[in-house]
Amino acid sequence: MNTLYGIPNCNTVSKARKWLTENNIDYQFHNFKKDGLDQQTLEKWVDALGWEILLNKRGTTWRKLSDEMKADIDRNKAVAIMLDNTSIIKRPVLDMGGTLHVGFKDEQYQDMF
Repeated sequence: MNTLYGIPNCNTVSKARKWLTENNIDYQFHNFKKDGLDQQTLEKWVDALGWEILLNKRGTTWRKLSDEMKADIDRNKAVAIMLDNTSIIKRPVLDMGGTLHVGFKDEQYQDMF
């Protein structure tokens, strides 16, 4: 089963959900805000993709962090920040039974499915 992780009011997540539905791809949606994210899942993602891919430094959540929080980012600090602020995780994250993809582009999803 495919699981799409994100937040419902994110435009990119909405586009991914729409694409999956229109292409009759079965998936379940995991809402970070409502359902949270456990450390074990995030650690698995970081091991597979790298924290640099998952930590969104372009969004408002990142900009709102203190300079102290943003300084000297490493794996452990990035994981802690993402667990405390799930909206800072680049989205959507699509888990296709252990194969992970971050972000959404129509062409990318066409190639995957």
